[in-house]
Amino acid sequence: MKEHRIYKMSFASVYPLYVAKAEKKGRKKTEVDDVILWLTGYSQKELGAHLKKKTDFETFFAKAPHMNPSRALIKGLVCGVRVEDIKEPLMQEIRYLDKLVDELAKGKAMEKILRKE
Repeated sequence: MKEHRIYKMSFASVYPLYVAKAEKKGRKKTEVDDVILWLTGYSQKELGAHLKKKTDFETFFAKAPHMNPSRALIKGLVCGVRVEDIKEPLMQEIRYLDKLVDELAKGKAMEKILRKE
């Protein structure tokens, strides 16, 4: 199976797009960071280091300290594909993050985005 281009893309090259999408809808960069930290288990300092090093997506997710088990509760469409139906694990993690940023940009409450009851 052919590897997707995004796997080797720098997370730092996409991060500003996540922030811009959220800020355009009145959300904050800190909220984008919060969803990334919630999903991956990174600290703010570790996230900053990955951005500085321009870590690729594959490595960024492979080295995540603790992928949040509640991420399995993330459902819905991203780019016309249901995230819960994605079979390839790395692509699913990337799409989980995309979905979280989408929910943030749509004005959803942080408690709901972070799957807190």
